[in-house]
Amino acid sequence: MMEQFVQALSIAGSDSGGGAGMQADLKTIQERHVFATTVLVAITAQNTLGVNDAFALPTKIIDEQFEALAEDLAIKACKTGMLADVERVRAVVKNLKKFDFGPLTVDPVMIAKGGAPLLSEDAIAVVKNELLPLATIATPNLPEAEKLTDVSIEDEADMEIAAKKLQAVGVKNVMIKGGHFVGDDQSSDFVLLEDGTSFWLTSPRVDTIRTHGTGDTLSACITAELAKGKSVEDAIRIGKKYVDETIRHGIIVGHGHGPLNHWAGRNSDESNG
Repeated sequence: MMEQFVQALSIAGSDSGGGAGMQADLKTIQERHVFATTVLVAITAQNTLGVNDAFALPTKIIDEQFEALAEDLAIKACKTGMLADVERVRAVVKNLKKFDFGPLTVDPVMIAKGGAPLLSEDAIAVVKNELLPLATIATPNLPEAEKLTDVSIEDEADMEIAAKKLQAVGVKNVMIKGGHFVGDDQSSDFVLLEDGTSFWLTSPRVDTIRTHGTGDTLSACITAELAKGKSVEDAIRIGKKYVDETIRHGIIVGHGHGPLNHWAGRNSDESNG
């Protein structure tokens, strides 16, 4: 019997503008030489200027997507993105407990780049108490980490405190992204691993508004690398490098917060890893 090609799963919402959400996940996973599969949770009407509307899919079709994948494919890692509301978060949690799709990366998407909410307020507690304990790694940005931990993050010490609080609710590994700090000439992310070790990943800031889908792209790259069998630390480091390249070698699409250049790292050594 032929060996199955490496497969990963994105559980997320659709971005009609193509820069974030499931579209960013698909592009990223493909660029990492992994076959991408999907469970669509919600549909948004959006572009680089903002989100015009959103529609959450019925839980029945969400369940059926999980069932269809489980009966045929050999998924080695999965990730979550936009999950919309309590009902959809619980549907996803139920299916992740039912089916083994490998290591889980949780990107706790709450707010779009333009400010539109992508997760209802009452669903935040469900993400914290029911989804995060299933996670191999969680990758919140600063506002998301604050919402999930009730820690006001003003500096790097606060990032470390928030990471420990997330680990205390059951997340094995935590990466808190520092991109929302204003005024720094560098972007620093804090990583706390399951064994208690920690480290910082720092890169120069790029003066650009073309960063739509950064969180989705990072978490999707981590997921693809985990599907290949990479360690969590290696997957994080590769993800950070990949995202840096997609920002640094930007493209002009749209008139607002433009998307990343997902094929920027195609010629790098890591893209074939």
